[in-house]
Amino acid sequence: MATTPAPAQDRSAVRTLLRLWPYVRPVRVRLFSAALVAILASCAGLVIPLVLKWMVDGPIAGRDPAGVWLGALCLLLLGFTEALLFGLRRWLVARPLSHVEASMRAGLYRHLQRLPVAFHDRWASGQLLSRAMTDLMLLRMFLAFPLTFLLVNGVTILVGVVIMLLQDWTLGLVVLGPAVPVMVTCVIFEKRYAKVARRAQDQVGDLTTVVEESVLGIRIIKGFGRHRSQARAFRDLSTTLRGTELRKARLLATIWGVIVTLPEVAIGAALVVGVVQVADGVLSAGTLVAFLSTALALRWPVESIGFLLAMSQEAATATERYFEVMDEEVEGATAAPGTGPAKVRDRGLRFHDVRFRYPDAPPDAPPVLQHIDLHIRPGESMALVGATGSGKTTLTALIPRLYELTSGRITLDGVDITDLSRRVLRAKVAVAFEEPTLFSAAVGDNVLMGAKDTAGTADLERALAVAQADFVHALPRGTDTQVGEQGLSLSGGQRQRLALARAVVGQPEFLVLDDPLSALDVHTEAAVEAALRQVLADTTALIVAHRPSTVLLADRVALLSGGRIAAVGTHHELLRTNAEYAHLMSGEEEGAR
Repeated sequence: MATTPAPAQDRSAVRTLLRLWPYVRPVRVRLFSAALVAILASCAGLVIPLVLKWMVDGPIAGRDPAGVWLGALCLLLLGFTEALLFGLRRWLVARPLSHVEASMRAGLYRHLQRLPVAFHDRWASGQLLSRAMTDLMLLRMFLAFPLTFLLVNGVTILVGVVIMLLQDWTLGLVVLGPAVPVMVTCVIFEKRYAKVARRAQDQVGDLTTVVEESVLGIRIIKGFGRHRSQARAFRDLSTTLRGTELRKARLLATIWGVIVTLPEVAIGAALVVGVVQVADGVLSAGTLVAFLSTALALRWPVESIGFLLAMSQEAATATERYFEVMDEEVEGATAAPGTGPAKVRDRGLRFHDVRFRYPDAPPDAPPVLQHIDLHIRPGESMALVGATGSGKTTLTALIPRLYELTSGRITLDGVDITDLSRRVLRAKVAVAFEEPTLFSAAVGDNVLMGAKDTAGTADLERALAVAQADFVHALPRGTDTQVGEQGLSLSGGQRQRLALARAVVGQPEFLVLDDPLSALDVHTEAAVEAALRQVLADTTALIVAHRPSTVLLADRVALLSGGRIAAVGTHHELLRTNAEYAHLMSGEEEGAR
């Protein structure tokens, strides 16, 4: 399973969350307005104890019914105002934060499309899915609630403490007694919770990968009766994730216990001291009621610190995971080593001393390809033959720059492929892979992915005819028939023919075919080859081949052995002069790399 980068050990949650600012900036006015409204709502709540003080020391002590009714009306209006302001805050943040989440998700998707194939080779799809869905949902929740209320509750606590100290500074000091141990607990909790939150989110990505692979590979699982082993793998990961979530719950319970218990004890102590002072005549009953009402009003802001910090840490971890992907370098950001304009304008497709090693290969590992010199003349078709693992597929992937060369050059009509934008390059070069991939779309849309936007029905029909894919007209809705996920509702041969049609529909200047006929029966293969010869007459093509029938489509043959071009010639020449080629064509392919 692909791994993800290890999280930085000295990560600052604040610095990490500040990276969200470019996304938040467009909606900052509404977010700041929402925070201001929430602060006003909290301050309105803190006015209630002052009204209570006035009522107890005034109308109630003086037995004034009119004053009591006036005070009750004031309390009702303050409560209504507080509720209205909090409702306004929610309305202010709902729409802009949905926009922020959508824009971040769209940005991540665009970035994934531009990342090189080497990145996708390293990363598990479930890890990417969890970042695009779960992590962004956590960020939206953070921006909607914890971000605002960390500020609001901080201001509320500050204003409330000032009010309590103004009421009676001795009782205020009693209530403030637990402040230091609570802050120490929060610091310790933050560091520990950050590690566990990161672990849990990575485990969610691993679990998502297992589910996705199980769904996509359901035929293999059922075919080999491996549902029990897959269920065990899922259960093991699920149990591990459950343990991590319980660890998070224990940490949250610990800080919650400290944050709730210590202030409650302090309020109880303040109540005892206050009652004594009232009995001694030092403190009025109204002041004690106001003080205790203010202290009780601060219970929620204080008690919420624990889960607000927890949500903030999860948001910081989600932000870190999001930018681990966004910080990856996209295709075309840097030039591959050894590139530059070709000095000699050779027509056709040419490899100039090409060498390639996979980016994540060990430093001492030998290159997959080395000293590749090959020239395919304009309008010529060349078959590429080699033993399994010799590097044929890797070589074809270099032409459309799915991977970057380690050194050397590849030129198309004398132009270095690194001097072309990927858009232009991939418009010139069409590729059909050995493992055909179809998307959950109509048959026609799958084929026309290989054509320009102006391609129409005539181009589609021509490509289907070349690939002998007339079977599509027998489908329920013809070319408008929706293909199931990965095209698994079709046979392997049908998928391969649609992939071939996709490669030829755009009439490319250069055609790269990676064993395009391997899944076809003998009769269909012969029909496709006959139609394909007409296409190859008008293009420059490199065809990975294993069967003699496919090799005969080409004008010449290149033998790839041990990552090098061992021989070039016609099929019949190599049969006579090269023992390795003759052995491969005999059907007794060696297992050597």
